[in-house]
Order: sequence, then C-alpha cells, then structure tokens
Amino acid sequence: MTRKEFLKVCGILGINMPFYSSCLSSSLMNNAESNFSGKVIIIGAGAGGLSAGYLLKQLGIDFEILEASSNYGGRMKINNDFTDFPIPLGAEWIESNPSVLSKIINNTSVQVDIESISDLPDYKFVNSSWFTFFERYIVPSIADHIVFDSVVSSINYSGDPIVVTTENSEQVADKVIISVPLKILQDKDIELLPELPKYKQNAINDAVIWDGFKAFFEFSDRFYNVGFEEILENSVSGQKIYYDASYGQDSQKKIIGLFAVGHSVNKYTGLTDSQLKKIVLTELDVMFSNQATVNYIKHISQDWNKEPFIRSGYLSDHTDWQMVKKLGTTINEKLYFAGGAYTDGEDWVSVHTAAKSAKRVIDEIKL
Repeated sequence: MTRKEFLKVCGILGINMPFYSSCLSSSLMNNAESNFSGKVIIIGAGAGGLSAGYLLKQLGIDFEILEASSNYGGRMKINNDFTDFPIPLGAEWIESNPSVLSKIINNTSVQVDIESISDLPDYKFVNSSWFTFFERYIVPSIADHIVFDSVVSSINYSGDPIVVTTENSEQVADKVIISVPLKILQDKDIELLPELPKYKQNAINDAVIWDGFKAFFEFSDRFYNVGFEEILENSVSGQKIYYDASYGQDSQKKIIGLFAVGHSVNKYTGLTDSQLKKIVLTELDVMFSNQATVNYIKHISQDWNKEPFIRSGYLSDHTDWQMVKKLGTTINEKLYFAGGAYTDGEDWVSVHTAAKSAKRVIDEIKL
C-alpha cells in the first residue's frame, strides 16, 4: 500500500489524516530512563536529527550532531526578508493535528506558543513555521552539540567503536544515527563499511525521490480568492499546486505560492530569475485573466536540487510502505536511520513523521 492509497483508505473508513497522525504521534511521549551509557553520533541536523538529539539530551545520553552545511533545519528552511511573515521555502504545512507540537517537545511543563490555522486537510502556521518551532523549542537545549560544516565521508561500523570520518576529523561512537536526505545515500556520498545488507541497498537504490521546487510571488492587488488552491497536477509522477501563501497570516500582503515536486520541477529548475518570472506570470495570467503580470511586485524561489547536501525534494508519496519500512530498519544495532524517509512505513515525508522516526530510534538505543 502506498501513502496515497493509505490516505484513501482512511477517507473510506471516515478517518481523517490529522486525527490519524495525532494518534501515531502520541507515542512520542516517553520519559523513561535509559540503560544505554555510550556515545551517539547523529549525522544531519534536519528535523529527524534535531529531534533525535533533543530526545537524547532529555535522557542524559552523550551525543554529537554532525551537520554538513552551516545551518540547521534542512528542508525546514525559511526566508524572513521577503515579506512580513516567514516564507517556508521547504516544509510548510502541519500534516497532523497541531497537538503534535507538544508531543515533539515531550515535556508537559512547556506550553507551546505557536498559532496555527486549519487549511484542510492540514494546518498552516500563523506568522511562524516548522523552522520557528524547532528554533524556539528544540534547538536551544542542543545547540552546543551541533558541529557545522562537518561533511561525513565514511562510517566504519565493522567493529567497536564505530569510526566516523569527516573531511577534517575522525570520531568514534557506540551508535550512529543517519539522518541525511535519502538522495545522499542514493548517491553514495557516505561510504559505509561494511556495505549495507542487500535488502537495504536495494530499497535505497530503487526509491523514487521527487525533485523539489517552491516559489513565492507578491502582487499589488488580490485578484484571487482568499485561501485559493489550484491543483494542476497530482499523479504518480509528481505534484504541482498554486495557492494563497498569505492565507491565515497576520499580513495584508498578497502572495501566491508555487509548490512543485517530481517531474513538474523540470519546467522551473535551472532558469534565471527573469525566465522564472516570465513562465510563472504567464501561467497565472492564464488562470486569472491576465491579472498577474500587471500586479507583479517581486518573487523568490527555492530549487532543492541545487542544495549541495540535499539535492532533492523528498521520497515519492507513491512509494510502497514495505520499502519505506526497509529504509528505516536498524543495522546490527549500530546504524540507525531517522528522518522523513526512514519511518516504520505507516507514513512518511512530513516533519512530524521525521520526529516520530527519531522517537522510534531513541527507544531502540536506550534499551
């Protein structure tokens, strides 16, 4: 069953996705002590890696997060300069009930001060973002455990301890959590010694990873309905949506977002800003009776294929759940996998599922 097929079944049974995801995420709550006393190295400071580090910190387990880039957050990237609310260049929607935020924090004494609004079938942040949430509630307690500009070239888990080699150092650990984008493993950027089991290699190599692209265009006049969403493609090959990016924000700005994954990205990737502007405005003019070009102010875009340590959007929604489960399996109680692509197969690619996968991994390590 693919993710899309699963969502369809939920609809037939009368189970909406926010409720279902909230039930799954309830397992994030766990304050039990750990029987593990070694060191853990986490590779990648995206949603999965940050969540894993945060949970290890709560348990008092020694850990370090190695991040290849100079920033944390991965595909939760935002832009705060384009307009008067955070522009989500990557992860945007809460694909669950907003109560999942408290479950990720995993501390009943902390009150979540994050506003959201229903944007069926999901929720949207109001004047904040997934990055804002992690920046405010998750990162402060683990910031001094993150080592930036640390590109991992190999992991030797053939003996004890595990040896992790970067461009500048060699470090050892008892456990390693791999939380890099699946494309990085598919491209074999990290050498694994010994090689992963064949079933795991096959799952990585056969996985269909969608390209990812987003753009945001500001206009002087609102020539579209508040909260509009126009789905131009939703297929096995990819998705393409135009939508009201200002919807629900404490803002008077008129901003339309373009979200594209899969083969739809081909139309936009590699373009100059002027070329992108022309193509998008032409598409919007067709949709809105030539109102886009005359009201255009400015735009911004994010081509995830160009990010050197990400190079993609995310795992296809149409992946078989059994493959996803293989992607998330642990190897020899040494290598663990956390992130949107490395789940238990019940759901994948969203931020809250990345956090849930981190909880599953930490539960295994602490036993």
